[in-house]
Amino acid sequence: MGALLSFELARRLRKEYGKKPSHLFVSANRAPQIPSRKPPIHALPEAEFTQELRRLNGTPASVLESTELMQLLTPLLRADFAVLETYVYAQEPPLECPIAAFGGLEDQEVNTQELEGWRSQTQNSFQLEMFSGDHFFIHSAQSLLLENLAEYLKASTYTLLTEN
Repeated sequence: MGALLSFELARRLRKEYGKKPSHLFVSANRAPQIPSRKPPIHALPEAEFTQELRRLNGTPASVLESTELMQLLTPLLRADFAVLETYVYAQEPPLECPIAAFGGLEDQEVNTQELEGWRSQTQNSFQLEMFSGDHFFIHSAQSLLLENLAEYLKASTYTLLTEN
């Protein structure tokens, strides 16, 4: 959900305040103009919703098995999925900042082509980095991801300093 929120925030900052980010980083989310190929899950019955959470592999088993925690978290998780699943893309000019997209090679939710779709959302450079792991590769490839982010940030900082 962070990819979509960041993207829409960048668009809003441009539109409302004439501001632009120096770089947009997105992870494990198809490009916003690409419709979902998955059926929505936010309104599934409780048992099916929990099964989908388990299949996605992003919620620890100990949380899924705790009735009290799930009573607290389920409404929040459903709301997150509802936002993602009901999002309607509006055509606007591409962003001016570079975009880097990250994904998991074993991700069954978002494929390389869907990540590659982010390329059309920038007038600037685009990078796609794929890591070993599933939809939540950020856990299994955390060190590599952080190294990549650090490199992008160093390059962005250098570019900003030399432009000014």
